Amino acid sequence: MKLRILGCSGGISAGLHSTSLLVDDDILIDAGSGVGTLTLEEMGKIKHIFITHSHLDHVTFLPLLIDTIFDRVQEPVLIHGQEKTLQALQAYIFNWVVWPDFAELPRPETPVLSYSAMEPGSTWTNNGRSVEMIPVEHIVPTVGYRVESKEGASFAFSGDTSTNDSLWNALNAHNKLDLLIVESAFSNRNLMLSKLAKHYCPELLADDIKKLKHDTKIYITHRKPGEEETILKECLELMPDLDITGLEGGETFTL
Repeated sequence: MKLRILGCSGGISAGLHSTSLLVDDDILIDAGSGVGTLTLEEMGKIKHIFITHSHLDHVTFLPLLIDTIFDRVQEPVLIHGQEKTLQALQAYIFNWVVWPDFAELPRPETPVLSYSAMEPGSTWTNNGRSVEMIPVEHIVPTVGYRVESKEGASFAFSGDTSTNDSLWNALNAHNKLDLLIVESAFSNRNLMLSKLAKHYCPELLADDIKKLKHDTKIYITHRKPGEEETILKECLELMPDLDITGLEGGETFTL
């Protein structure tokens, strides 16, 4: 299984792209501005898109992607997510006002996209791979995902979250975890903002990650532009015994 980080920033700037992860060549997790780093050929291979939540930095390139590959797909691209997340996409983006409803184009019986609702705790399987939806704690309904290859390698992505038990309990229910991508959007000076916005900062993450029973490589994502080094430094100071790296974007992992 190959994991490619298209975007992982908590904002945008030159060289910084918002959240999007490509698994193999056909599965996308979130559709932030990182999608724009793909070629047309790469975009045309995407068959499944798993959305963590409805916030703009995680879905902003979804309508543009669908429009771009409109005449390149033979079957509808499946958008996976919680029912409330999919409803938000339909109501506020694919609504004929902000963007055309591609669930009805080019014809209602042969659309370019289709929606596939999942329940938190459920697992989707395809070609020996599995994607488990894990509920997390954010200000809108949000999930993380644990992805496992047919050979048994796995990684998890927290999505946007703050203090919770559900993510760690779900990960601990499995025998191993090869890689964890977890957010820390703010530095500790913004502890109160982190709590209000329901994001991790290093202090909150350090408390929560004690719940994880796996010894795994940890990558910090969703760092706010300009705060990246401070956030990583605080993570390393508070969690010195863990293998922690700041995710930069553009990395490729083979699992």
